[in-house]
Amino acid sequence: METIAVFVNDARHAQQVLEPLLRAGPPRHWILVACAPQLKRHVGRWLTQAARAQWRERWAAALFAELEPALRPRRGSRVDRRLAQRPLLDMASRLQAQHPGVQLLDARTPRWGHADEPIRAGEPTRPHWLGPLAVTTGLSAMLTLAD
Repeated sequence: METIAVFVNDARHAQQVLEPLLRAGPPRHWILVACAPQLKRHVGRWLTQAARAQWRERWAAALFAELEPALRPRRGSRVDRRLAQRPLLDMASRLQAQHPGVQLLDARTPRWGHADEPIRAGEPTRPHWLGPLAVTTGLSAMLTLAD
């Protein structure tokens, strides 16, 4: 049985990424790895570690509840749940050690202005300045054309 580890931070985006894999192919062993968003600085400093962990678990449970029905329709498919532990590179290497031959799939929503953590060794991080650069370039082009 083919094993695929899917790193997810948004259910809708993940469903779009997984749709081609779900349409065709044999039953698979899915490992859903929930990558919870970081709490904002102002909120995070008032929470204890236990409260943060509880929030991450509730967030992951809601994400899994939204994604699992799409992954289970094939008979024989299996779904495992994991909550990501940082750094993601270590998490991916642990998954590869536990499940030899696992395929890693990054179905995380790209965030503008933030560099995403890589899940494979040697994978380049997307520069965090690309989002603001694209916006300012577009605005300057519009201003130039308006003159």
